[in-house]
Amino acid sequence: MRHVVALDVGGTSMKAALVGEDGAVLHRARRATGREDGPEAVVENLLAFAADLLAHGAEHLGAPALAAGVAVPGTVDEATGTALYSANLGWRDVPLRALLTERLGMPVALGHDVRTGGLAEGRAGAGRGAGRFLFVALGTGIAGAIGLAGGVEAGANGFAGEIGHIVVRPGGRPCPCGQTGCLERYASAAAVGTAWAEASGRADADAADCARAVAAGDPDAARVWTEAVDALADGLVTALTLLDPGTLIVGGGLAEAGDVLFRPLGAAIERRLTFQAAPVLVPAALGDGAGCLGAALLARDLLPHIPQTTEVRT
Repeated sequence: MRHVVALDVGGTSMKAALVGEDGAVLHRARRATGREDGPEAVVENLLAFAADLLAHGAEHLGAPALAAGVAVPGTVDEATGTALYSANLGWRDVPLRALLTERLGMPVALGHDVRTGGLAEGRAGAGRGAGRFLFVALGTGIAGAIGLAGGVEAGANGFAGEIGHIVVRPGGRPCPCGQTGCLERYASAAAVGTAWAEASGRADADAADCARAVAAGDPDAARVWTEAVDALADGLVTALTLLDPGTLIVGGGLAEAGDVLFRPLGAAIERRLTFQAAPVLVPAALGDGAGCLGAALLARDLLPHIPQTTEVRT
């Protein structure tokens, strides 16, 4: 059966799939990233995992894969296939596409994890049918993907969509990027968890605990949540003003709060809009599988006989 290899590399684990020509997921697998052993070990683990997936397809699906797509965190030069930098994985200037092409003997596409997830949401998830959308992932940090005409914009230098580093509170909290007052220091799941741990006096509290406390009517949790939502709305309205998307897709850990997030966020965005048109605000549909599904789409885009907009079925 004709298929592609898809890999989504995270800080602690790698998710993978073999995806058929018709978009069906034929095989799933997961393996530890192994970052505790250093960046060289992470690269070798990735290459070995990809090779094992290739062998599995050849043995169980009747033929080897035709192409591979890989989504990685950090800064990515998609044109050259280079993983430029990842704080979580410790690598710099790794020519991943060349290494994978040599190991697998097939075309390989390399993508940024959030942009790749946004690609999947745009073609097969919450943004399907939207000509122009903005996908925002609220996790440990905040990043986005700018969707346009079936693809995702990488930018001239691979930084497009890094809305977590829009400054929303000038002179505010320092950010590892070197700026102060960045959006992700106020509205990421990590930031909300830290703020709620301080407010509640529970060192192990996280953003999900804060959301539950908000739903239960806790006034301290409501204060923490409102501060985060206000900062998020400020950052998003800046992005909406620049990009004018028709659909705003919000995913990541913080989005799992559902209406506890989406109702106040939608209202906060509306209050800030003047001349701008309000986008349709929707939750992401594909969950933590979006990166792997997007990697499959990147791989399938390398095969000219498969239409670019063909979906991957979850």
